[in-house]
Amino acid sequence: MEQFEAVIVGGGQAGLAASHQLTQLGVEHIVLERGRIGQTWRDRWDSFCLVSPNWTIQLPGGPYAGDDPDGFMPREEIVAHLEGYQQAFGLPVREGVGAMSIESDADGFHLRTSAGDLQARSLVLASGAYQRPYRPPASATLPSDLLQIDVDDYRNEGSLPPGRILVIGSGQSGCQIAEELREAGREAVLSCGKAPWVPRRVGGRDIFHWFVDTGFMAHTPDSLSSPAARLASNPLATGHGGGHDLDLRILRAKGVVLVGHFLGASDHRARFAVDLGESVAWGDERYGQMMDGIRKAAVELGYPDPEIAEPKPFDPESPEHVSLEDLGAVIFAGGFRPSYQSWLPWPAAFDDMGFPIQTEGASTVVDGLYFVGVHWMRQRKSALLLGVGEDAAIVARAISEKG
Repeated sequence: MEQFEAVIVGGGQAGLAASHQLTQLGVEHIVLERGRIGQTWRDRWDSFCLVSPNWTIQLPGGPYAGDDPDGFMPREEIVAHLEGYQQAFGLPVREGVGAMSIESDADGFHLRTSAGDLQARSLVLASGAYQRPYRPPASATLPSDLLQIDVDDYRNEGSLPPGRILVIGSGQSGCQIAEELREAGREAVLSCGKAPWVPRRVGGRDIFHWFVDTGFMAHTPDSLSSPAARLASNPLATGHGGGHDLDLRILRAKGVVLVGHFLGASDHRARFAVDLGESVAWGDERYGQMMDGIRKAAVELGYPDPEIAEPKPFDPESPEHVSLEDLGAVIFAGGFRPSYQSWLPWPAAFDDMGFPIQTEGASTVVDGLYFVGVHWMRQRKSALLLGVGEDAAIVARAISEKG
């Protein structure tokens, strides 16, 4: 049985960043990836591209170095960047090897994998910010003969049956897919929840420059109103077409039918709450808060007045029912949830929402267990290409010092 100082589970940006840092510290380790490097990115839809500019790719030792820092990498280039990163540093990744079960013992951790057993003194779980697609409980009321897929299963509009498409969830993915459907000539209905929105550019600068300048990306979990806020939508934006504004007002102008929260289906109709106006108002309030932060940062950093516009009036009227007769498919885009507890033997190591109970990436329940790439692990940017390297360095150092 092979033995290592550390085993990393997951070969995305988090696992690769942790591997780079452990390599630099001389810690013998292995990275297990049940699919291929960057598998989560490979599984995104065909036209997927980054929402954040290329310059936000800040992997340790391998930041973006191309000639289009303000562009937005498409899916294939993101994967190629991660593959090149692994090759450049010779990171010890084993593709096609899944962790079947993990147990802790006196010597650390015993892993049964699809390619044999391993032993490690430390274990790093880097299996993604979220692992389980979320569907609202009301989804059970939809007819079984209606095609229902999660965002991970969407590829392109041509792969869907004829008819209108109902997208449930108005976060970044839901809005981008609704826009793609409409631009392809498909009729789209978007069931909306609460999501903040921002302009793509403010004062001639991409919104992500402002996110960094204002400290927005460095917000810590204790800045949130509640633990549940970790599941809130990221600000609406898109990198398509060189990056442009994308919010509910824009989608409605494009012909997307906006409705409230999905309540369920009966009598051949889908039912929706009368709360579209409330959701838009919530997003407008968050927009105002973020713009106030940008105005303050502009003054402090000596930038010209960014001349920020106020939100335009919004008509909250929306359909309460949509016929199921002409629906071709339903796409669930309500985000993801952690699923560590479904395959790990330490239920007490995770909170009521399934997030790891940890400090600086180290489990406070299971000795030798670490995490990288968890949403809001240390900061808002913890799971992002922009911030995962910082967390990886802290975790790698802790493993090295543990000896």
